[in-house]
Amino acid sequence: MNSTELENMIRTILADSLHSKSDAQEPQNAIFGQVGDAIVAAQGAYTRYAAETLKLRAKIIAALREELSPLIGEMSERAAEETGMGNAPDKINKNRAALDNTPGIEDLTTSALTGDGGMVLFELSPFGVIGAIAPSTNPTETIINNTISMLAAGNAVYFSPHPGAKRVSLWLIEKIEGIVYRASGIHNLVVTVAEPTFDATREMMAHPRIALLAVTGGPAIVGMAMTTGKKVIGAGPGNPPVLVDETACPIKAAKDIVDGASFDYNVLCIAEKSVIVVESIADRLIENMQKNGALLISSRADVAKLRQAAITDKGEANKKLVGKSPAVILQAAGLGAPATPRLIIVEVAEDDPLVLVEQLMPLLPIVRVKDFETGLALALLVENNLHHTAIMHSQNVSRLNRAAKLMQTSIFVKNGPSYAGLGIDAEGFTTFTIATPTGEGTTSAHTFARSRRCVLTNGFSIR
Repeated sequence: MNSTELENMIRTILADSLHSKSDAQEPQNAIFGQVGDAIVAAQGAYTRYAAETLKLRAKIIAALREELSPLIGEMSERAAEETGMGNAPDKINKNRAALDNTPGIEDLTTSALTGDGGMVLFELSPFGVIGAIAPSTNPTETIINNTISMLAAGNAVYFSPHPGAKRVSLWLIEKIEGIVYRASGIHNLVVTVAEPTFDATREMMAHPRIALLAVTGGPAIVGMAMTTGKKVIGAGPGNPPVLVDETACPIKAAKDIVDGASFDYNVLCIAEKSVIVVESIADRLIENMQKNGALLISSRADVAKLRQAAITDKGEANKKLVGKSPAVILQAAGLGAPATPRLIIVEVAEDDPLVLVEQLMPLLPIVRVKDFETGLALALLVENNLHHTAIMHSQNVSRLNRAAKLMQTSIFVKNGPSYAGLGIDAEGFTTFTIATPTGEGTTSAHTFARSRRCVLTNGFSIR
């Protein structure tokens, strides 16, 4: 064989090799066609991740904070446009809080006991692949918040987004997976499917490789998760009342209530859903709420129109108005407004459907009561043992303490807007999965980890 023939043979072999490589299917990352394929990929990623260091987890979270930060404006616009709920400026604040104020590996604390018998360590280790269900009301915020918490705990995540927020959720998950890969060299620590449907969610819940279900959604989806036999961290509904007694500052209370109830058009489950106010301060509170951009609808006929628009014949919130602006709600009720209000307020009786039904819209009912005791009893009734969120404005510490103990809510905000309970413009970490039905409350990295007990006998006690 001469040199020319040898050269041609080598060229042929190389060409065949390149051709076969080009024909090979590119590996899938982040978004899969089938639920099972996504979960298997996440399981493989978790196996690699479990062998890595805490330092790598911290590196991933730092990369997420750095690279997602410039995208917050775009993702907020995308979420508002696709879901038709809330508004981009407030979503920017929520996404910023989720990105910057969700704890990382520092939330995984170790405790120890030592004595004559030796030493015991209690440490937090991952579950494996978590099946996380995200809502349409706070889609990007929940995905960011859960990603940081779950990866910090050492898990991989399969996200099941709400179909109503499909495009922005898949866009964000793909961005997140790319950032995580560049930081760690591991693909598919965060995955989903191209068509997030109810059937896909049900298939994910039943998959044997899903070790834990984290559900941020309505009572139906939480209930379905509870029937799987898996461990569930479930965020359920709320109907947060705000109680205002006669010792409160009407100026500050009014501003805080309007700020909280109008924030992102009230789609947050922790937002003020009704005001219960002692009658001696009610007029001053309502006057100051109007000064802060609330529109008072006082005509009984007009209040009836708003009620009819907001509450269906089945006694449920009108989903078409959830997260809509006050202007849209007024238009739906056949009412006009001289300007664009931040919030609609109405005075109603204590048993009005507007008080008893969680609406998720900037339409806030106000109920006058004769005294604090009557108001507290009504607040307990309105909250309906959901143990989610309550707010109170008062300068009486004993009353604040008593209300907090009786309400036993996962979040209790004193003298501030409701969103302070999420660590927005307040102290404390941010969470968008508030697990009231299953008891975990405000979740963070340690919530998504198992407690492990490691025992060493006859040693390491030097007391």
